[in-house]
Amino acid sequence: MNEKPIGRASGSTDWERLRERSGPEIRDAIDADPDARPTDTDFWLGAKVVMPQPKQTVTIRLDADLLDWLRREKGYQTRINAVLRTYMEAQKT
Repeated sequence: MNEKPIGRASGSTDWERLRERSGPEIRDAIDADPDARPTDTDFWLGAKVVMPQPKQTVTIRLDADLLDWLRREKGYQTRINAVLRTYMEAQKT
């Protein structure tokens, strides 16, 4: 399939466009996606639910231009957390 993906660059989904597709069209798109990993019964037998750790509220002082840049997209606090986590993981090696 040579269609544009339903997802947007920010990671959100174009729900209106997705609602226009039929079930078989959605299934065909999933089957054609090289990143999709189908699951089977064996997968679910070994799967376990892992609850995320609760976040802690902190106050942090950031440069105004940095904060403006981070706030350009929704979910900036999650991105800050991801950047800091990546840095933390890199320091472990």
